[in-house]
Amino acid sequence: MADFASWIGRSRAETETLDARLVRWLAATLERPDGSDARVGQALPAGWHWTLFAPVAAQSSLGRDGHPSRTGDFLPPTSQPRRMWAGSRLVWHDQFRVGDQVTRTSTIASADEKSGRSGTMVFVTLAHRLEVGGRLIAEEEQDLVYRGDASPDEIAALARLAERARAGGTAPEKTGAFQQSVTPDPVMLFRYSAATFNGHRIHYDRDYAGSVEGYPGLVVHGPLIASLLLGFAETLVAPGARVTRFDFRAKRPTFDITPFALHADAPDAAGDFALWSTNNVGEVAVEARARVER
Repeated sequence: MADFASWIGRSRAETETLDARLVRWLAATLERPDGSDARVGQALPAGWHWTLFAPVAAQSSLGRDGHPSRTGDFLPPTSQPRRMWAGSRLVWHDQFRVGDQVTRTSTIASADEKSGRSGTMVFVTLAHRLEVGGRLIAEEEQDLVYRGDASPDEIAALARLAERARAGGTAPEKTGAFQQSVTPDPVMLFRYSAATFNGHRIHYDRDYAGSVEGYPGLVVHGPLIASLLLGFAETLVAPGARVTRFDFRAKRPTFDITPFALHADAPDAAGDFALWSTNNVGEVAVEARARVER
């Protein structure tokens, strides 16, 4: 087992600008007309800061999956070929605004290699502080998981899921007081990848996703589902309120082969509520909790 103890506590700071053009791209992709004519100074919907700070690497330094090769320049070097953004925990102290120069200071909070039934995996948690002009706007803990290639059993299970999805007739394992259907397609996934400069091929290269990673379709990004849940909260569940906390955890993949759904309970007196997505066969895929303030 690898020992990543020496990597814990490493930090780096990066500064980028919330560009109005990127905000308009994301607004078009997420069907948010309130951002379609974004101008400097306009408040940013929750989660849209994820357009910032994507790794920018030369083509020659990319791995087989389209991500930058993991050479250990900041994140620990890992041998597992598959990477997943498994979840985040966020607190907003204020809103980002279009045109902001945002500085993100990232620290490796934990890094562990573990062995289980699905093989050896590496779990990395990053702690991010996001500031504008020295003022703290948001804090985020981000969980990354690195896994080995899919086993024959995993590939077979995903093939059975796809058969069930295409056959239809599946019901969600739980439903919320609020519900919304989403129909993903390759263009939607490509546009989100482009807006976030995400080269991961499982989201736009169907041949790679199927023949190399064993998926039955293109994978819907975890942060895309999280962004849709946040937009669901802001526009339908608690319109006019501001999201101040949001935690999400990806449990199962969702594919572009059939529609999936967003769900939410009604906010309680403190503004807290549960949200989740159900995948192509109605299983809970992403679990989340949010807090809103009016």
